[in-house]
Amino acid sequence: MNMRGLDPTSGVPLYLQVERSLRHRIDAEEWLPGARLPTEDELGKAYGVSRVTIRQALARLVDRGVLVREQGRGTFVRDTSLTAGARGVTSFTAELAGLGHPSGARVLEQSVLPAADCDLPKEMGLGPGDLLLRLRRLRTDTARPVGVQTALLPLERFPGLDRLDFTDRSLYQTLRETYGVVPREAIETFTVGGVLDEDAPTLGVAPGAHAFYVERLTFDAHGPFEYVRSVMRGDRYQIRLALR
Repeated sequence: MNMRGLDPTSGVPLYLQVERSLRHRIDAEEWLPGARLPTEDELGKAYGVSRVTIRQALARLVDRGVLVREQGRGTFVRDTSLTAGARGVTSFTAELAGLGHPSGARVLEQSVLPAADCDLPKEMGLGPGDLLLRLRRLRTDTARPVGVQTALLPLERFPGLDRLDFTDRSLYQTLRETYGVVPREAIETFTVGGVLDEDAPTLGVAPGAHAFYVERLTFDAHGPFEYVRSVMRGDRYQIRLALR
């Protein structure tokens, strides 16, 4: 394979030229989403540049969300099929269904805690001794880990909710059918950070891997009824917003 049009005399650093070439090849679907790229050594030989140059180019594409690294496996083209677009007040299950993806959930923890132990936003309007259900679940897409979601719901509003088994049960469907709750709006805050040590094995990533941290406060006609904290794998979940 030749150097794919690299020009050492152009004044453009070689790692930028390699980055552009790789991006063009990815856009042209030479490697499809989920495909593993050749190794750094193989790419270096193909382009006639050093491994350091290849590593710089790949790192920039990882930072831009085009590629993802999986420890011990290699570098892959990011699968962008799980991209949330215009978003309504809905559940993760419904969101994935709208994208044509089967979702799943595994209960990691189901417990009852006082509000004093839950670090709630003041909008919830609860006293320190008010009890909440803490429901922590692994959310999956086609059985692949996507995120860990922790929902907190006041038991005074939803008596008996803590005694239900959510192994194969939709939380939002239960709230609607059993308690008559119809979500009207939600406020979400997104930040970017690294996956914590305690979440890394559950999500199947290395500690420190890129992730979205999401806080969501959900309202119905009577006010806020749910607070959710989520950590979502940055290589499997995206948000696309249309600005007008």
